[in-house]
Amino acid sequence: MNRRLQRWALTAALALLPAIAGAQAVESGNWINLFDGETLFGWTQFGDIQWQAKDSTLLAEKGTGGWLATTSRFANFELSLQIKQTGPGTAGVVFRGALEGHPSANGSGVILLGGKENDGAWHTLSLTAVGNAFTATLDGKAIDGVTASNSIGHIGIQYHRYHGNGSKAYAVEVKDVKLRPLGLEPLFNGTDLTGWNILPDKKSKFNVVEGAINITDGNGQIETAGTYKDFVLQLDIISNGEKLNSGVFYRGPVGVFWKGYESQVRNDWQKDDRTKPNDFGTGGNYGNQPTRKVVSTDHEWFQKTIVVDGNHASVWINGYLTSDFFDTRPVSPESDGKNGFVDQAGTIHLQGHDPTTNLSFKNINIQVYPEN
Repeated sequence: MNRRLQRWALTAALALLPAIAGAQAVESGNWINLFDGETLFGWTQFGDIQWQAKDSTLLAEKGTGGWLATTSRFANFELSLQIKQTGPGTAGVVFRGALEGHPSANGSGVILLGGKENDGAWHTLSLTAVGNAFTATLDGKAIDGVTASNSIGHIGIQYHRYHGNGSKAYAVEVKDVKLRPLGLEPLFNGTDLTGWNILPDKKSKFNVVEGAINITDGNGQIETAGTYKDFVLQLDIISNGEKLNSGVFYRGPVGVFWKGYESQVRNDWQKDDRTKPNDFGTGGNYGNQPTRKVVSTDHEWFQKTIVVDGNHASVWINGYLTSDFFDTRPVSPESDGKNGFVDQAGTIHLQGHDPTTNLSFKNINIQVYPEN
């Protein structure tokens, strides 16, 4: 497929994504970092290659084959990264990857880079995947034949040494790995509370102020009219006070108070150490996994990205991965996110916590994942 046809296919695929009535679809979201430059948090290793985080890069230089995969799966997105290979073997980038089976037979997309010998220079790879339309470039030059049959999957970096390369040294380095979801739809129109329901008989007050949902006063809840199970959610939040408490709930039963998983909002930490959050901290999975670092600050807008997929939920704050939670607990009548796995779709709701509550939420957009 030539580049003109690829662009046409991408535009057509975006146009086919449904828009919420009364609101214009948001075609692209904001970037998140898949690699924090310091750790392998959010990644899983397969094979005998020992990946490590070193000097702000993902580095592999020992082992004969395998790949490094994100713990989160993505459907429609734009991906950008830099990659460098020195020595023999073949490195590649996997997208919409499946963990089971071989990439040649499990629907994964693979872009192979280099050959038996490689130049040791940095190269920039860009990839866009929307529906069945794919475009990719390496250093600005189009890559032909890029395809995948999976509608959703992992992002990965792979390497395989050729038989007969013996013990020749090699190195694969990757950095600046970032992704933004595409084809997001607005849940909030920025003007009024159309599409949202307020739980009655609670103390919180909900108003639209300067294009944002503002929540003040005592406890309460405002929830989406629709229900959602697996998705990417992005929204901007500001705490208009000191160490205020709130949360973004998901998979909540319709009309039920404070049930479902809670992605915590509280910019509070111990002394001067943001890696020691109080009360799970902003970006933590409340009751299950604290944030590994409180990135956000009171009185400043910050962006939260939540990826919910099956029993896995991950959260980025200002593009930094703060929590990565796999729920392996059984489902029971008491399951509500904090006390057991919730396997059903539910509302997304915003929390008013107590009389000091004064938070605002805007640019609330969602990409619903395809059913497996």
